[in-house]
Amino acid sequence: MTALLTCAMGFSMLQLFVIGALGPRLVGESGMSPAVLGLTTTIGFGTAAALSPAGGRIVDRIGPRRSLGALLLLSAVALALIGSAPGTALLLSAVALGGVPQALANPATNKAVLRFVPPARRAPVTGIKQSGVQLGAFFAGLPLTVLAAGIGRRGAVWTAAGTALLAGLWALRTLPADPPPPPAGPRGPLVPRGMVAWLAVFSLFLGAAIASVNTFLALFGAQRLGMGPTTAGALVAVLGVAGIAGRVGWSKAARPGRAERLPGWLACGSVAAAGLLGAALVAGPLVWLGAVAVGVFAVSGNAVSMVLVVQRAAPGRAGQDSALVAAGFFTGFALGPPLFGLLANSGRYGTGWLLVAAEFAVAAAVAFVWARRDRAGRAA
Repeated sequence: MTALLTCAMGFSMLQLFVIGALGPRLVGESGMSPAVLGLTTTIGFGTAAALSPAGGRIVDRIGPRRSLGALLLLSAVALALIGSAPGTALLLSAVALGGVPQALANPATNKAVLRFVPPARRAPVTGIKQSGVQLGAFFAGLPLTVLAAGIGRRGAVWTAAGTALLAGLWALRTLPADPPPPPAGPRGPLVPRGMVAWLAVFSLFLGAAIASVNTFLALFGAQRLGMGPTTAGALVAVLGVAGIAGRVGWSKAARPGRAERLPGWLACGSVAAAGLLGAALVAGPLVWLGAVAVGVFAVSGNAVSMVLVVQRAAPGRAGQDSALVAAGFFTGFALGPPLFGLLANSGRYGTGWLLVAAEFAVAAAVAFVWARRDRAGRAA
């Protein structure tokens, strides 16, 4: 179960890491500009943000098995189209289709955790399955970039699509059948409230910064630090490995009473990580430390927010609450890269990393304010 949920999370966002890791090849081979590279992320995650509230309701209605099967099969189709796209228009359309599995991922996997995992194991299993996103970053940054060097970027992306198809068939064959849909009751609000609203705003700024790093880190290494395409892609792999360790470790530490304080401190560590990326303009090797720090701190913040949702969701609301928090995260993913892309177009990467640091700082402020209000409310 844990392995399957981890795969589902990885494939749901693999297109982001594939495009980021293969960015130097896309820019070099097809003449794509950095601004258009940022636009791919905007379209994919803009679609995911718009569909997330509806996706949460769908998951609550149809159950985790059907949701996870649809997620993985749609991921396979989107990756196949990305590999086949002859130009920018079809590439952007494929990326938009990839926003659908992103919208389903957090609600479907969180719903599966609540249905199939005993309460004592839910926090660590949530952290492990959230690390699947960073496992996708590792595979995009290292095995797929190495494969692209041998068989071309299209063949590498088609290989990823075939693997996603196999994972979808695995989910449909092995997961228990979904229960009958519950009777239709009054719909919950689509506007997030309380903890969910605070986490959605926190996730918006966190996502804007993380998406900029994911999309432009390899291109930064190639254009400003003199790295080859494969070495630059390895930066994304390093970020992915660090993110796996961070998400698993911090999620295990996110026990009730402590979990509420973690997002703010993780965002503070992320500010320092952005500083290391900026300092790499002067001392190039610092880019590797910056990639590790982004994985350990920034990427882990999203996992801890999902642990909070699983711990505190009202009965029957896990899918919807997960989707609303994810909508904030995806909105940030849609907004961050185009702003960074404008700076990258003119070669102003130093200013871009300052923007990323500022976004992390705002996320930290939001998280600390919510934690203080939540603590005061529970004491009262």
